[in-house]
Amino acid sequence: MPIQVRLYGDLRKILPQHNYSKGAPSVFDIDGTEIKLVSDIFKKIGIEESETSHIFVNRIFSGLRKKVKDGDRVAIFPKNMGLLYKWYFKKVEDNDE
Repeated sequence: MPIQVRLYGDLRKILPQHNYSKGAPSVFDIDGTEIKLVSDIFKKIGIEESETSHIFVNRIFSGLRKKVKDGDRVAIFPKNMGLLYKWYFKKVEDNDE
């Protein structure tokens, strides 16, 4: 089972071949065999950390060092869609455990 990635807002433009409705995320699957961390997804699809505001892995506020595996769902939001999560919730990073 692949890793499902959802790109929101301006990040949807990274993959123009994906069709999406206004306001809906661009949803696609990535083969998880080469992917170990969220940062690997960023490298694979060409997203810079500075372009993003927050990341969720399986609905949990996460960071770039969060481990991912087949079947996980990763949502990535751009800077201009920033939320207050960073002030109220701790990012889950596997290296922090």
